[in-house]
Amino acid sequence: QVQLVESGGGLVQAGGSLRLSCAASGSTFSFSHMGWYRQAPGKQRELVATITSRSTTNYADSVKGRFTISRDNTKKTVYLQMNDLKPEDTAVYYCGQALMPGKYDFWGQGTQVTVSS
Repeated sequence: QVQLVESGGGLVQAGGSLRLSCAASGSTFSFSHMGWYRQAPGKQRELVATITSRSTTNYADSVKGRFTISRDNTKKTVYLQMNDLKPEDTAVYYCGQALMPGKYDFWGQGTQVTVSS
């Protein structure tokens, strides 16, 4: 059974930075696709960024140029570096693991990111 544990969320002023981490258990991390999603109050969960097992990345248009997803297979951890944060980035951020592209089998509990104006 895979467990995903996110950390690194918090309160930051607009223009600031945060780095989220997602630590995975189990033996499937290195060949899994990983993704960061977010859900703001009253809105649906939306894709933020994904990274394949070969480290090919994909970003939502709203975060391109500001966020960077990366992974460290030796630590079974995926990261989301968030720069130039905006109030509209405020949400709960979730980490997901997919053995098949786009089909997420496991999710973390989420970490709150709040950006003040």
